[in-house]
Amino acid sequence: MTPPDGTESKLDDLLREDRRFPPPEDFRARAHVSDESVYDEAEEDMLGYWARWAEDLAWFQLWDQVLDWQPPHAKWFVGGQLNVAHNCLDRHLHGPRRNKAALIWEGEPGDVRTYTYWDLHREVSQFANALKGLGVEKGDRVAIYLPMIPEAAIAMLACARIGAIHSVVFGGFSPGSLADRINDADARVLITADGGYRRGNVIPLKRNADEALQQTPSIEHVVVVARGWDISRTTQTTMQPKRDLWYHDLIRDASADCPAEPMDSEDILFILYTSGTTGQPKGVVHSTGGYLTQTYATTRWVFDLKEDDVYWCTADVGWITGHSYIVYGPLANGATVMMYEGAPDFPDRGRFWELCAKYGVTVFYTAPTAIRAFMKWGEEWPEKHDLSQLRLLGTVGEPINPEAWVWYHRFIGGERCPIVDTWWQTETGGIMITPLPWVTETVPGSATRPFPGIQATLLDEAGRETNAGYLAITRPWPSMLRTIWGDDERFRQTYWSKWDEPGTYFPGDGAKQDENGNLWILGRVDDVLNVAGHRIGTMEVESALVDHPAVAEAAVVGKTHDVKGQAIAAFVTLRDGKEPSDELVVALKAHVAEVIGAIARPEAILFSADLPKTRSGKIMRRLLRDIADGKALGDTTTLADPEVVARLKQRYEEEGEP
Repeated sequence: MTPPDGTESKLDDLLREDRRFPPPEDFRARAHVSDESVYDEAEEDMLGYWARWAEDLAWFQLWDQVLDWQPPHAKWFVGGQLNVAHNCLDRHLHGPRRNKAALIWEGEPGDVRTYTYWDLHREVSQFANALKGLGVEKGDRVAIYLPMIPEAAIAMLACARIGAIHSVVFGGFSPGSLADRINDADARVLITADGGYRRGNVIPLKRNADEALQQTPSIEHVVVVARGWDISRTTQTTMQPKRDLWYHDLIRDASADCPAEPMDSEDILFILYTSGTTGQPKGVVHSTGGYLTQTYATTRWVFDLKEDDVYWCTADVGWITGHSYIVYGPLANGATVMMYEGAPDFPDRGRFWELCAKYGVTVFYTAPTAIRAFMKWGEEWPEKHDLSQLRLLGTVGEPINPEAWVWYHRFIGGERCPIVDTWWQTETGGIMITPLPWVTETVPGSATRPFPGIQATLLDEAGRETNAGYLAITRPWPSMLRTIWGDDERFRQTYWSKWDEPGTYFPGDGAKQDENGNLWILGRVDDVLNVAGHRIGTMEVESALVDHPAVAEAAVVGKTHDVKGQAIAAFVTLRDGKEPSDELVVALKAHVAEVIGAIARPEAILFSADLPKTRSGKIMRRLLRDIADGKALGDTTTLADPEVVARLKQRYEEEGEP
């Protein structure tokens, strides 16, 4: 990406962060590993290092070769055979984990279900046999369109057990988005529910699915989970004879004897479509052995999981975080996993903290977007609940502002819990850059360094190493995407064509590296601003704004400027109790200039009660750029609340300038 004025493609390094948080001594003393030698060991023998992690898993047949690397295509543990469901369930049944809680689930209305590893194994096996009874075979695609209920994890594991390829579609997506994903994968079966709960409302999933199915000729059967008969009545759920079948009817008489299908290490485990806002979504393909190895390893070390932990990742299984760090990574480790169906602010803004206290959650993994919402609502909500069981916090999804990090550390972690700020993507499959909580001195806002065995660097446009530029992954990793479903050329062009050096992966993010070697993710390169020849990462300006005591969240975009090329426009959400004013606009502009310099002073600021976000919580800066430049709005179907954009656009048009 070359700047239009021809200046060198290098990000300006503006934000400074000097606060440091070493690992607590008591945490380090109880950790699985307690020193930094793991980095050297992984660097000296990368293949042997990953092979040792793979040896922790249960294989039907060991591999002949650890890695076959023909850029950009990698094969890991070549010749090996295993089954992901077998590793997540069966291998835990011959010891004390047999009767250990695998899933603790609470629905938004407060209903609760707990599955031991024995319970989960039995129901997964029954549903796997039910799918086989519907004609599903190894390699067939199965679409899953469910709320955050246990059956979502059960369906994924059942597919993995018989070798079917699952394609999970987030339950908040529209019928059109569902149809696109079903058709691209040519799925034979759809698994859905009559509905699900969100902020006290019922999402009519079966009704949405029926609309999508008018355009999906490949679907032969629809399996419907009864979330609740009151939901079925509310949504007026209808069942098409022969095509539609109730989940509970299918498993009632199904055998619980379903041997796990031996899968080649490179057999496809799942397809997951990126929720791109323009163009055709990309069906990211992940394989079996390499994916499970890295998700198992990163779950174990990044979260330092212990037998008595209660682990809660607040993501939805419709996203890669839910695949890797709700289902596959934690269950492969034999963890107790907390699942919750609903919103963090229903029936009040203390719901997450109530759940943490109720179930004794010890490890909590959530998104910066959620943390900034918690900041906005105020610390009085977590202070109402006993969070003393928490021992580790994590963040995922996008860069976290330093002040949000510090708030999280203070008010949720009680200043005693290490924070793991993780960077990775749908495409990488597993965590790539992260602190190790037992050895890393953390810095608010920095993901610190690559996980052992991962090699990342920063490159400029010409492929030269720099301290502020494009993030690049220069060596294959086990959980890497294998291709884009049905479009290998798009796979090559999107991820592997940025530089001439073959085998260098471009994730699309800008980053900087500080004098201590810590990596700072600055956001998508499409969001980098070019202000009067200075290339400025949006994350740094947003962090400076969130540093102000009145601000809960900010999104920064470039606004066309006749002289500077681009000027900075900021959309700001205030903390509860703070009111917009002209005086605050002046104060915020001055604050940014003081924190990171006059070049980053926003030219325009618009206050907003909410920001437009995807359903996975990422801010849609493309739409904000359109608003700032007065353009017509594009596709907003992936937004959590499309009305947010309409309200912002109306305010812009009424006020003339943000």
